[in-house]
Amino acid sequence: MTATASLFHDQVIAILPKLRVQALALTRNRTAAEDLVQDAVCNALAAQESFIPGTNFGAWMHRILRNRFISDLRKKRETTDIDDAPQSMLAVAARHDDRLSLMELDAALARLPDDQREALVLGVLEGMSYQELAEISGCAVGTAKSRVFRARRQLEVWLTGEESASEVSGRQKGDHAQAKAAKNTGSARLASSRMSVAAV
Repeated sequence: MTATASLFHDQVIAILPKLRVQALALTRNRTAAEDLVQDAVCNALAAQESFIPGTNFGAWMHRILRNRFISDLRKKRETTDIDDAPQSMLAVAARHDDRLSLMELDAALARLPDDQREALVLGVLEGMSYQELAEISGCAVGTAKSRVFRARRQLEVWLTGEESASEVSGRQKGDHAQAKAAKNTGSARLASSRMSVAAV
């Protein structure tokens, strides 16, 4: 084995824990996450010659894993409509209240779109920079920031039960529109009944 190949293998081994975190964030299933990591590592080893030494190895590996996840998801959608019930992402022995809180957090994380959940886990738990998130996701830095912000805000709304200002505004506008429509309908009916009376 050449020195370059040995270094490559060492880098793959070193990044495995972070790949597992990303895979778990995407799949929300420990077994599926392990399978995804193995598949991504196989893909990376097969594409070893395409990696340019000196570039961001971590971003390259995370991108391979993400692409493999998307590819597998497309294949799954083509072959089956069955949704496996996700196992708990945070299996921790704790007090009853803590377990309930973790279950609520797990359920809220599962409701997030895949791209927001991945950005939140990698950015907050793994401490990745927005630049690294952007490289992994193939998006602009501003988009990566937006995904983390929206994920944090949405979790806050779901876990505290508070509505965001935009949701309140949207609901109020909807209520106002319904009231206006009802008023217009009532006015139309009144006008119609008056015309009927006048005709008699």
